[in-house]
Amino acid sequence: MRRVTDDVPLLDDLMPWSVAPLRLGRSWVVAPDVPTLRARWDALLGAGGDEREALFRPSRARTLTSAVAALPGQRTSTARLAREPGPCPEPVRLAHGPFDEQWLLPDHRLLDAARPELWRVADGERQVFAVEQGYVPQAPGPALLVTAALPDGCSPAGRPGRIRPLYRRPGGREPNVAPGLLELLSARYGSGVAPEDLLAWAVAAARPSPAGCAVPLPADPAVWAAGVALGRRMTDVQLRGARGGERPRLPGGRRPYVRAALPARPQGLAYDAEDEALLVGDGGRISPVPAEAWDYRVGGVRMLELWFERRTAPAEPGTLEAIRPAAWPQEWTSELLELITVLALQAQLDAGRADVSGAASITGADLRAAGVLPVPEASRRPASVLDREEEGPEGQLALL
Repeated sequence: MRRVTDDVPLLDDLMPWSVAPLRLGRSWVVAPDVPTLRARWDALLGAGGDEREALFRPSRARTLTSAVAALPGQRTSTARLAREPGPCPEPVRLAHGPFDEQWLLPDHRLLDAARPELWRVADGERQVFAVEQGYVPQAPGPALLVTAALPDGCSPAGRPGRIRPLYRRPGGREPNVAPGLLELLSARYGSGVAPEDLLAWAVAAARPSPAGCAVPLPADPAVWAAGVALGRRMTDVQLRGARGGERPRLPGGRRPYVRAALPARPQGLAYDAEDEALLVGDGGRISPVPAEAWDYRVGGVRMLELWFERRTAPAEPGTLEAIRPAAWPQEWTSELLELITVLALQAQLDAGRADVSGAASITGADLRAAGVLPVPEASRRPASVLDREEEGPEGQLALL
């Protein structure tokens, strides 16, 4: 058995079907709250001619006259935006980069590259998306995160990674796993290995590399079992109660609370290490906030600062991005408290990662000898999902 440093499998070997990150094309289609998106839509449709075009911000992929199909599973108009009179599309939850959930207008006419293949396999029951984080040399942070919400794959720094659905079809059908891998691992570890086990192990053990997301597979069944248990706890925290789990909570006495009301328009974020307090604007105060939550980074970027900046950074006047709440909404405070909790718990779990760098492993050579690698090309392509009709441009039935 070779050492893990010799021939470490990539997540691309283990979960072969992947999709590139979404390319939205215009930032105003995403917002932290639903009323903002509705107001932006109304402002766009209320403008005429050149003003509507300027607000829309055309690109080579999308203009006001682009004719495109509806996104799978979404009931939105497919008339050209230049003459669109219809209501605002119903916003959907979006995992907007690591640890940030916002809302998206799910209208194909607004998005440069929406990746319809992702929308076809999204469901509210079983699907989980594994999102590789961009590789930044020497930068701290996880290599792989999971979400139940549709992810945009945005990376705060470095090259964006790939999005890998756990299942190739809705309803938990056809795992996105290299053929024969689960059977091989089950035989090696002496117990059944489910797709969720493989994903949990990857969440706990993945590490970034220039070649992609590396996932060492241990030879020791005990190491595997401990890593899967850790990865399942990480997954539960990151899913935030989705897929039948519980919302993350810190132990009593360590749960963050608002100690002083947040201002209507907070201008900055700071941390008081001595009092474990997050200082929000002029006078706002939340505590206790563990130092590990404040300093939690992905790709070298501090998550709390990024979350706050996305909600308070100045926008160019007269643009749709400039349409936002007049004052800090209460729901943002609730989401901030949950984010602090998630980051604190994730930091605690990160500290429990086992170091398998010198342990005996199942290598890429072992997978090739067992016939698991190379993966068949069909496994790298999306499955045919033909159980629903999709509307094409101008209301025509799309041909799949």
